[in-house]
Amino acid sequence: MLKYIVLLALLLVAIFQHDQERVLPDWQEGELVVIEDHNQPPAGLRFNHELAKMFAIQLHAKLTVVTADVAEAPGLLALRRAHFAAVGFRSNSPVPGLIYGPIYQTVSERLVYNDENFEPETLEDIIGFRIAVVSGSAQEAMLKDLQTTHADLHWESHIGTRVDELLDEVAAEKLDFTFANLLQFTLARNFQPNLKTASFVVAPTSQLAWAFAADSDPKLREQVQQFFSDIEKDGRLHRLVDRYYGVNDRLAPFDASAYLEQIDKTLPRYRELFEQASHWSGLEWQLIAALAYQESHWDPLATSFTNVRGMMMLTEATANQLHVKDRLDPRESTMAGARYLASIRDQLPLQIPEPDRTWMALAAYNQGYGHLEDARVLTQRMGMNANRWVDVKKWMPKLTEPQHFELLKHGYARGGEAVILVENVRMYYNMLNRVTKLAEPSYFPETPYYQLLERGKNYRLKSFSTR
Repeated sequence: MLKYIVLLALLLVAIFQHDQERVLPDWQEGELVVIEDHNQPPAGLRFNHELAKMFAIQLHAKLTVVTADVAEAPGLLALRRAHFAAVGFRSNSPVPGLIYGPIYQTVSERLVYNDENFEPETLEDIIGFRIAVVSGSAQEAMLKDLQTTHADLHWESHIGTRVDELLDEVAAEKLDFTFANLLQFTLARNFQPNLKTASFVVAPTSQLAWAFAADSDPKLREQVQQFFSDIEKDGRLHRLVDRYYGVNDRLAPFDASAYLEQIDKTLPRYRELFEQASHWSGLEWQLIAALAYQESHWDPLATSFTNVRGMMMLTEATANQLHVKDRLDPRESTMAGARYLASIRDQLPLQIPEPDRTWMALAAYNQGYGHLEDARVLTQRMGMNANRWVDVKKWMPKLTEPQHFELLKHGYARGGEAVILVENVRMYYNMLNRVTKLAEPSYFPETPYYQLLERGKNYRLKSFSTR
């Protein structure tokens, strides 16, 4: 036994020495090593990961990710295990040994409580209660700042957990209070409508930034500075923020609760149908389900005062074009609606990237392809990017205004309704991905599984059996 213990000890020493001798690659030679938060949200909302990928592409470097708890990142940087930490540190709360990059996001920090309990009016009201935050997070940095003036303020620092998990604990009354930024809170409120935020200002907003070791390469920091300057000027940063956080607060708490209830009660009845529609259209079944919920709340007999009907609320003209015999048949409606959306997406100019391509297809599904094109023309006239949904959605509602629609090919349109549909579908889609526990949304395949037989205004689709 002693022999095996000695061998194990020697092996551990060798591993430790090897670990100590590892050399961080030179980022200028094509490999960028980045620390990311080990505890990722279940819906794959990896905003900083996308930023890091964009930066690696700009450097023409391979991105190597080292995952760790946020609290471990400063130590790993000191040991030269990575070039920087792509984690949202609160840069206005200095940490010894760290240098912060450019501020890329400013977020309001909130005190979160369960509305079945009392609403705190000051920080003194929460002293003595159970409070927890993620160890090393921006919220813990903020609390350390607050403790200098509120010496009795104490909290638990949780390692290996996420902000959304602590919010769930507050909702379940397992925890009295936690702190979260407004973006984190609005997302969680869609799943936990009993969460509320205190009305008083907790602390100055958090200015989020990446972190570097004190002895990190200044040339790399210069590249990061240039990168953030570039993506702020050309709009990529704004579009990324919109992609990950732009729809978090679209739904009122009641709407979110109703949707979650329908996911449990009604979705199992139609999930196989949505998956079949996914197979034939090339769209994700979660996207099809989200659109169907927006259109009919998964009611195959739904009918509006304008006589659009069925699960996907098809007009009579669209149904005829797609050879739908019975709009109230859930299978016919869903298959046709999914193929119709996919065909619209396929018509869009190739330079429109995903996921913007799909958001614009949804807008055209609602108001028609011609009105979407008018909105894109108007967007371009206004000096913005007609290939980005975050820009187009600002101008599409203007299609109701004579000074704009009278100068466009297809005239008046209720463009604001299209924007509401798209933003709601995005939220339903994100929530469904989380509830169905998809680790990372794959977004949208580029190649649809249908065939356009004719181009132009009178295109038609190859028929697929829906029976």
